[in-house]
Amino acid sequence: MKKFNTLAAREAERLIGTGAPLILDCRELKDYRAGHIDHSMHLHERLRETLILKGDKRRPVLIYCYYGHASEHVAEMFCDFGFSDVYSLAGGFAGWKEYCQQLPS
Repeated sequence: MKKFNTLAAREAERLIGTGAPLILDCRELKDYRAGHIDHSMHLHERLRETLILKGDKRRPVLIYCYYGHASEHVAEMFCDFGFSDVYSLAGGFAGWKEYCQQLPS
């Protein structure tokens, strides 16, 4: 049974707009540096450990990767460690970029 929710880009944008979620990019550092969702943090091993041990487990967490597959595994792990409000971005960063390109300027 899946413990996290998968959000489409439009839903993720609404969640991000609340200012509430912790946004985690689980791609390689070089890809994060090349472009990422505003206010996201690169989820390196040390940050992952810190969040799991000391993070606010009630704060919403939005996780994304390249295309939305790896983030599901990371989201499941956060759920397993007691985080209650976890989301994986459907389509990953590629889907996010595509969605943003369709928005009126």
